[in-house]
Amino acid sequence: MDTLIIVLLVISIISIILNILLLIKSSGRGMEEHIISEMKISLGQNNLNLTDAVSKKIADSEQKQLKEMLSNKLETVEKLERNTNKMTEAFMNFSNETSRTLNNNFSSLNDKVGSNLDKINVRVEERLNEGFEKTNKTFANVLERLSKIDEAQKKIDSLSTNIVSLQDILTDKKSRGTFGEVQLNHILSSVFGENNSKIYELQKKLPNGTIADAVLYIPQPVGKLCVDSKFPLENYQRMIDKSISEPERKTYERDFKTNVKKHINDISSKYIIGGETSEQAIMFLPAEAIFAEINAYHQDLIDYASAKRIWIASPTTLMSVLSTVQVVMRNMEREKYAGVIHEELNKLGREFKLYKDRWDSLAKDIKKVSDDVDKIHITSNKIEKKFDRISKVEVDYEDPLKSEEEIPETVIY
Repeated sequence: MDTLIIVLLVISIISIILNILLLIKSSGRGMEEHIISEMKISLGQNNLNLTDAVSKKIADSEQKQLKEMLSNKLETVEKLERNTNKMTEAFMNFSNETSRTLNNNFSSLNDKVGSNLDKINVRVEERLNEGFEKTNKTFANVLERLSKIDEAQKKIDSLSTNIVSLQDILTDKKSRGTFGEVQLNHILSSVFGENNSKIYELQKKLPNGTIADAVLYIPQPVGKLCVDSKFPLENYQRMIDKSISEPERKTYERDFKTNVKKHINDISSKYIIGGETSEQAIMFLPAEAIFAEINAYHQDLIDYASAKRIWIASPTTLMSVLSTVQVVMRNMEREKYAGVIHEELNKLGREFKLYKDRWDSLAKDIKKVSDDVDKIHITSNKIEKKFDRISKVEVDYEDPLKSEEEIPETVIY
């Protein structure tokens, strides 16, 4: 702009000088003053024209520059709006895609968790049903055995009331031996059932060649327990006969004790075999009266039998011993099933622990995803606020003569 003004001024000055020279040549000296005044007027008019032209050029140039700057600013705003729209659209697409992905992942995760829970529930229900079935069977067996014991007790009571007299029935040793074996068999079958070879055997032959009236198979540490029936009746009857004199009864008492000790020694030597049978045996007395006599008045025989590890039993006490053995065996059987149930419950506990660990891991993953979603939501809000702030930028068209320093500041903002 300065160069253009200078060129115009130079051209004007040259034109004025040429006009002056032409006037000087064509006119005389008398015209000098008139020429000077004309030159002043012409110079003044040229200056005015030159000033108007320069002002007009300057105004046109400034208006053109302002228009260009405003056009650039509008283009910049339009570009910002287009970029904002693109970024908004891209963010919305990303948000929608992320939401779909998260929804799909959550759906898949819920399906897997539901499927695993269903499988665990089925397995738990199956194992519980198996445990309940085994427990019900055990209780049914217990009730069945108890009913058999009641029936056996009734039969024994009926048998006791129907026996008239041992003296009338048992006339010799063979009959007494047979009676003892029959009574022993009846007691065993009443308690354990007929032909229950897993628990007892009758007339069992031992490795040393002897035959025991009965052998009980009791769990360790007792083991194989032998039972032998003995019936020392003759000397017992003489010993308690009040019609015999006192000295004679004393003699029969000594003979009775000798017979009992002999039976104890026989049982100890024949039916206690190291490593084969139990370290103890039972001497069965079929008569309650003889057993009561020994326990009431002959403590030395009890001590002697204990030293030989022989236990004396009557029908009643043998019934109690066998019932105790039966209860012990049932408890052991029950404990075996209880061990199975306990093992299954332990397996179930491990399954539940594994389920809990997986559920805790799943909860942590869900919490992490939730935290990430919250963070994305916060970031989205920040970006949206920035977009709103950019889109709300206002362009001021009212001041076209805004300085060059102010316009770039507005554009940069």
